[in-house]
Amino acid sequence: MLTDLNIAILGGDARQLEVIRKLTELDANIILVGYDQLDHGFTGAKKMELEEVDFSLVDAIVLPVSGTGPQGEVDTIFSNKKIVLSSEHLKAAPATCHLYSGISNAYLNKIALDSGRKLTKLFERDDVAIYNSIPTAEGTIMMVIQHTDITIHQSNTVVLGFGRVGMTVARSFQALGANVKVGARRSEHIARIAEMGFTPFHLDSLKNEVWNVDVCINTIPTSIVNSDVISKMPSHALIVDLASKPGGTDFRFAEKRGIKAMLAPGLPGIVAPKTAGKIVANVLASLLIEDINSRKG
Repeated sequence: MLTDLNIAILGGDARQLEVIRKLTELDANIILVGYDQLDHGFTGAKKMELEEVDFSLVDAIVLPVSGTGPQGEVDTIFSNKKIVLSSEHLKAAPATCHLYSGISNAYLNKIALDSGRKLTKLFERDDVAIYNSIPTAEGTIMMVIQHTDITIHQSNTVVLGFGRVGMTVARSFQALGANVKVGARRSEHIARIAEMGFTPFHLDSLKNEVWNVDVCINTIPTSIVNSDVISKMPSHALIVDLASKPGGTDFRFAEKRGIKAMLAPGLPGIVAPKTAGKIVANVLASLLIEDINSRKG
């Protein structure tokens, strides 16, 4: 249980509703910032403005999956008011205050370091990333169905990257009957790709592997689907980039070639916010309980 723990939840989308629900069930005291337009009421949760929060009493701060913007701005769909998290907010909190975010950036890393407060990036955890790969794969399937005029069955599908998302996406498309090729760099990934029944190739030869591609799905957050690669694709190809912004695709050149290319990060929160929210909520609750026990220990 999280009885008497004061947790400030700043901004977020529909996924955060599952986080709020889970933490209130565990008897935490919840402060909601950026939820003034939310009609739903949660027992044990109070809506407040950021300047009204007494951070000296806050044991944990929960940010949206997206963390903050480059200047500390926090996104929320339940308010039109601007929320900006600063190092002063963190410094006002107890030294044991723990900051939780889905992902991070240079700004968030800096204010956590400057304030001496611990920052946990939930999406760097294998369990969260693997669970999230399921709605990501389902959302990718939905996008491909919507934006092509062929079936996934017997399509020539290329998946770039064989991490936690790439593996689930490749397996899902193969299960639907696609001819799946997977590009990777590490020799152990190449071996696993072959073992799982996909056609492996090294990413250095990517431009030679896309001449007949129908669907190209990128999970690598660096420039990989560049103009050299896109110029070798047939004009009907669809590119779905699942990497975090700005993605790994030259979208300008794709448009110039008449190839449809879409950046689609955060699919779990779009296609299955309830499931995606429960994934974050369950892991976050476990971490908070561990944090409490470690303080007692």
